[in-house]
Amino acid sequence: MAKTEDPYKGLVDITRRIAMASSLQPLARIGVIVTPPPAITIKVNGYTIDSSYVYIDDYWIPGHTRHMVGETANRAGGSGEAQYESHNHPIDNDESLTDTWKVGDKVLLIPIADDDNRTVVQYVVLCKLKRLDGN
Repeated sequence: MAKTEDPYKGLVDITRRIAMASSLQPLARIGVIVTPPPAITIKVNGYTIDSSYVYIDDYWIPGHTRHMVGETANRAGGSGEAQYESHNHPIDNDESLTDTWKVGDKVLLIPIADDDNRTVVQYVVLCKLKRLDGN
């Protein structure tokens, strides 16, 4: 800084850069399932968080039910009789899904920041992660 410059201007610039850096929202994390849903616990950054700190998609809760509508693909019977000719079946029922996380599964955690945009108060657990290189 030249001797003719206002020293307070430099101080204001430093303060502005610090404020900008501190206003950045925390970044996504990878967590590891310690206990699967519904009593979920996840290890992240050396801490274990429980269900009071996470939001998860209904899909991952054991016994999740969703309504299925559609029809099966056309299939033909092998006998050659008219009653077994190519046909399909309608689908209009509830399906109970059993997909869930297991101990050791890696999951994507998106932090939800408090009003200060810095303090993480909750996480959204989005999906199970898998690396294709086996790591």
